[in-house]
Amino acid sequence: MPGMFNDRSTPLSLLATRRSGKPRDLAAPGPEETQLRQILEVAARTPDHGKLAPWRFVIVPGERRTALARIITDAYRAERPQAARLEIEALEQFATQAPVLVVVLSSPRPESHIPLWEQELSVGAACMNLLHAAHAMGFAGGWLTGWAAYSDQVRDAFGAAPERVAGFIFLGTPAKQLEERPRPDLHKIVSTWGG
Repeated sequence: MPGMFNDRSTPLSLLATRRSGKPRDLAAPGPEETQLRQILEVAARTPDHGKLAPWRFVIVPGERRTALARIITDAYRAERPQAARLEIEALEQFATQAPVLVVVLSSPRPESHIPLWEQELSVGAACMNLLHAAHAMGFAGGWLTGWAAYSDQVRDAFGAAPERVAGFIFLGTPAKQLEERPRPDLHKIVSTWGG
């Protein structure tokens, strides 16, 4: 039915209206402590074969964001000593975007009979639930990876192998209207088996 997703008051419309926000465009207010706890409770209600909880959430408080920026830039300089000033400035700003930052870690349970792939899918689902919960509370979120997500030195600030950074999820209030982006044409991505 045309226009059925324009009203955010129904659960399906709420899901259909979620948009990613660029972390640099997310301003205060962000979720306060009680709201963030509720968002993380929803994120933890993700499909999880074997009840392994193969993910962890690390909240990076505002007063620790500069320290995280330093860890990221130090790791980058160690790996790329010839890094240009603009690269370093972008990395310094990375950790200080948006009012709230949650680092989601993939924490696989290698001893489990549950395939690693299924555990990794659960991590992605937890990230998505986190973003949906934030949207339901009137906030926007941006899920970023980038170089920092693949750096062992940055990962070690939060955990240790075999953990990996699944994403840096920034939360706040959009400073400007979120743009709709082109969505996949269902005719290209949906088929009927045997048809």
